[in-house]
Amino acid sequence: MATIAAGSLLQNPMLSSSRCGANLSLKPVYSLDCSRNRKLLYSGGAFFSNSTSCRKNIHVVKASSTGTASIDTSSFDDVLYKDIFPVNRIEKVEGKISIRLDQPKDQLQWRLTVGCNLSGKWILHWGVSYVDDTYSEWDQPPKDMWPHGSIPIKDYAIETPMKKPSEDDEFHEVRIDFNPSSAVEAIHFVLRDEETGAWYQHKGRDFKVPLADYLEDDGDMIQEKTGTLPDSSDGDDQNSGNESNDSTNENMQLEEFYEEHPIVKEVSVGNLISVAVRKSPDAGNIALNLETDIPGDVVVHWGVCRDDAKTWEVPAVPYPPETVSFRNKALRTLLEPTGNGSRALFTLDEKLVGFVFVLKLSDNTWVSFQGDDFYVPLSGASGVMGEHGQSGSESEGISSEVHTDVIISEIRSLVSGLNSEKRLKIKVKEAQESILNEIEKLAAEAYSIFRSSTPTYPEDGDLDADDAEPGLNISSGTGSGFEILIQGFNWESHKSGRWYMELKEKASEISSLGFTVIWLPPPTESVSPEGYMPKDLYNLNSRYGTIDELKGLVKSLHAVGLKVLGDVVLNHRCAQYQNQNGVWNIFGGRLNWDDRAVVGDDPHFQGRGNKSSGDNFHAAPNIDHSQEFVRKDLIEWLCWLREEIGYNGWRLDFVRGFWGGYVKDYLEASEPYFAVGEYWDSLSYTYGEMDHNQDAHRQRIVDWINATNGTAGAFDVTTKGILHSVLERCEYRRLSDQKGKPPGVVGWWPSRAVTFIENHDTGSTQGHWRFPGGKEMQGYAYILTHPGTPAVFYDHIISNLRSEIGAFISLRNRNKIHCRSIVEIVKAERDVYAAIIDDRVAMKIGPGYYEPPNGRRRWSSALEGYDYKVWEACS
Repeated sequence: MATIAAGSLLQNPMLSSSRCGANLSLKPVYSLDCSRNRKLLYSGGAFFSNSTSCRKNIHVVKASSTGTASIDTSSFDDVLYKDIFPVNRIEKVEGKISIRLDQPKDQLQWRLTVGCNLSGKWILHWGVSYVDDTYSEWDQPPKDMWPHGSIPIKDYAIETPMKKPSEDDEFHEVRIDFNPSSAVEAIHFVLRDEETGAWYQHKGRDFKVPLADYLEDDGDMIQEKTGTLPDSSDGDDQNSGNESNDSTNENMQLEEFYEEHPIVKEVSVGNLISVAVRKSPDAGNIALNLETDIPGDVVVHWGVCRDDAKTWEVPAVPYPPETVSFRNKALRTLLEPTGNGSRALFTLDEKLVGFVFVLKLSDNTWVSFQGDDFYVPLSGASGVMGEHGQSGSESEGISSEVHTDVIISEIRSLVSGLNSEKRLKIKVKEAQESILNEIEKLAAEAYSIFRSSTPTYPEDGDLDADDAEPGLNISSGTGSGFEILIQGFNWESHKSGRWYMELKEKASEISSLGFTVIWLPPPTESVSPEGYMPKDLYNLNSRYGTIDELKGLVKSLHAVGLKVLGDVVLNHRCAQYQNQNGVWNIFGGRLNWDDRAVVGDDPHFQGRGNKSSGDNFHAAPNIDHSQEFVRKDLIEWLCWLREEIGYNGWRLDFVRGFWGGYVKDYLEASEPYFAVGEYWDSLSYTYGEMDHNQDAHRQRIVDWINATNGTAGAFDVTTKGILHSVLERCEYRRLSDQKGKPPGVVGWWPSRAVTFIENHDTGSTQGHWRFPGGKEMQGYAYILTHPGTPAVFYDHIISNLRSEIGAFISLRNRNKIHCRSIVEIVKAERDVYAAIIDDRVAMKIGPGYYEPPNGRRRWSSALEGYDYKVWEACS
């Protein structure tokens, strides 16, 4: 039995439209028409059945003549109580996915067109398989196949926004042009709706469009036969077919086809339930009018209560029409249909304390209020608006503000106590850590209050930067707040075979530039030489060097004051052995798991575990972190790495693949000094152009951080993407959100935002999402002067950018800018962005003009380069 909980009024999208807003005034007869223009899939059959089985324990109660179907409240006195309850329901909407393979006229290339006729923000997540590549089912397609707006997902897929051919069209599509003589033997894809996060497959597996007729149908092909091979010159068809397995598709003839596949999307729909309590003309009675705009048959399962305990009981007659008794404990009333929904009038004894109810809908779902019964007070009501209506939303906001004010007051008290200790020169580290940990918990509580509306994070302006101590461990996993991170490798580093030794020689040089944390490459034995397809987790002899060389490197880095992050891949693991079906899902080494460790909903690897708690990584078996033995083994492994190698923390790969709550368990057990997760997915696009508002994107990252209970930060992919658009299109106004804050994660939760402009995936020789060329220093001018924890890419330190980056790091350290520093955006216009940070540093990027005003502060120029300039406040 499904249950729908009524949500917060502030979350109800229906209340923001003028169509619904005009109907919110509670009149004697309501008209809440919020259901127009919806495609509703409800059966029109009557809710009650005449069958004996359906009427068990139910007996019909005759309605009194006072409970008439026609509701006339014109004779009632003043309203005693009125309220509006918002309800969010899930509707299923049917549509189709269309797949067309054809060759446009007068073109040598062929085209695959994938479309969807349902509304949403659709993303095509796709890849290819190559001839003779038997190990990997998904690979990245050649660059010449990428449609405009595509972005890479690791090295195995890309994501392409689906576009409407015209603004008035509800149909979304992607067109993929390809050369039929290429080595691609099949195109694989799934659809993702960015609005809901839902994935859509074909028969429980990925869609697969074969471009060769010798492929075996493994259940996910969408066409039985796509083409035929030409006849062999010697007439030996069998040999011809065999030879095709060892060649490309050079001479294969494709056949045009068109197919449609059904798709069902679950859509959240907002509705309203309104109640009004009035005096009745009948002495000793009151009347309760209940109305809803929920379509279809709606049954009110209701009762009354005589005390504050809210215990259900059946009242005395009269009852509305279509009322039956349910096990002598409650009543059920079928609401009378209206043009816009349904309603009923209840006549009740004025001595009753309350009216309690839930709704049962025509699809057998139940509607409750936030997991509890709806409750309408009857006794003591005196012309008040309920807490869930319009006035209620205001009171709810005031309640949140009061709660937050209490939290802020507590934080300030704790900060005052901490500062007092410092003034008295009390240096008890344990006491300081206890106070700061309490501040972190209170701040997280304040964040959770606003998470459902506009996510913010309490300003840390009360923390005086002069008093802050860089060496103080604020919270396990998030460091001191003054970290500056360097990625200590690129995509090619493994090729030398002695990367650890090479990096060891640069340890002092890296430290002298002002970095405090270095991120090392994945240390484990791996199918891929870069380390991101791990096999035996305890085997630390990799392409980067031996385990002893790794230990020596970490020891040298510690000696020059650097903290060291290990790159750990927890989402997936490559198996050493095949099961009885030839699928690679049996693991070897010290962690010799079987297929119970693999999630059960990844169609490629036949796992016997539970469903994945995140997105599947199709190139390797996805690990089921819900299994207790898996979590226990991974915790032991992380603790072993800390003790055996000396890592101080973690860079967590592909954290989209599993729930952040598991990360919380791993971090609490391994107690890292610093941890950062890679939560990388697509930003929001419309017609191939990046949207100005990226709140949904950064919300997903913030939600993951919150799921870890704030024990880890995350790479601020939102900020990187926005900087791309800013610099490519000269749109510096994008660097301020609607509230005048930075538009990335750094604007909402700066202490958990790890800002960056490039890494081994996006830059280096991969170049999946390369930062705009020649404008890297504008990006570094932004992240190295702003809050958050900045991360610098290795390739930029060994390039001609080294001296400029070093100067910015020196300026950041000199002015004690930290992850919670305060940003005042003073200009965000088409050609210039300017900000003042902690009232100590002023900066601008862009070709436009800006100079900080000399008032209570005097400014002197500190750094200047191509389209950037930075000033420091004179002491």
